[in-house]
Amino acid sequence: MFKIDGREIGESQPPYIIAELSANHNGSIDKAKKTIRSAKDCGADAIKLQTYTAESMTIDCDKKDFLISGGLWDGYKLFDLYKEASTPYEWHKELFDYAKQIGITLFSTPFDEEAVDLLDSLGAPAYKIASFELLDLPLIKYAASKGKPMLISTGMGDINEISDAVQAAKDGGCSNILLFHCISSYPTPTRESNIKMLTFLKEKFNTEVGLSDHTISNTAALAAVSLGASALEKHFILDRLDKGPDSEFSLEPSELKELVTSTKDCWLSLGSKSFNRPSLEKSSKVFRRSLYFVKDIKAGETITVEHIRRIRPGFGLAPKFYDKIVNKRVLKDIEKGEAVSWDLIES
Repeated sequence: MFKIDGREIGESQPPYIIAELSANHNGSIDKAKKTIRSAKDCGADAIKLQTYTAESMTIDCDKKDFLISGGLWDGYKLFDLYKEASTPYEWHKELFDYAKQIGITLFSTPFDEEAVDLLDSLGAPAYKIASFELLDLPLIKYAASKGKPMLISTGMGDINEISDAVQAAKDGGCSNILLFHCISSYPTPTRESNIKMLTFLKEKFNTEVGLSDHTISNTAALAAVSLGASALEKHFILDRLDKGPDSEFSLEPSELKELVTSTKDCWLSLGSKSFNRPSLEKSSKVFRRSLYFVKDIKAGETITVEHIRRIRPGFGLAPKFYDKIVNKRVLKDIEKGEAVSWDLIES
């Protein structure tokens, strides 16, 4: 367990809900602020940016390697996509100040060392490493050197690549690590979510785990909470009709509210691993079956199977004593409807 901005992150706490702003500001700082405000109103714990420039991500090149073929961003040149989707550096302080003003945690995903330094100067309480940067061990180590918790997405990563990333974070000085299970497909079909991977990651790396979810429903998130996810990340937009690079796999406000409510309810429903019966069941015990006399019987008579039954309510002896009661004699006159008790029967 560890804390981000004072909020404990761990299985003993409700899932930490992160609304990913990403490119959903569509180039407007006012829309960015409205999205942050909406995330707060929906009950999210944090909102997350992505901190990069087109130049820090790639080069402006028309060669085939730099053109996207297929998928959601088919036909884009990498440089143009990142230029359109980026959150300008000059917005960052204003957005951090605004989030602090309204009371929601804001942090970001840095994509190079310059971005790490910018976020550090703004007091970012954590760093997220994107799945596509899982292999950038120098970046991970540098971000880790800032002494903040790190959330690392594992999309596309094999076991050795994830191991290397975790080790780089530790080598950089970070001990508060959460691994996000992530499927890097946009959007991800729910049937491909493979949520059981959370159990593997937690056992293998002994870290907190979460889900960076690109499905378009909340089903995978609920499954993740049931398997121990401490944090959930979903892309968030005010209105999918606004369109944009990430709109197709982003939640709208009503869906984010439902995510916050349903995942907390799911977490509450898990309870604990210790065996104990809840106190609220106590009043129901009277409706269990127990032993009752169902015929009148005179003092000294022998009890037969015709005299007692295992029926509701539960004020008599437990049904397991049925065979021990039959063929015993009663010590007093018994009326139909009396609960069987040891003080009515010869020892």
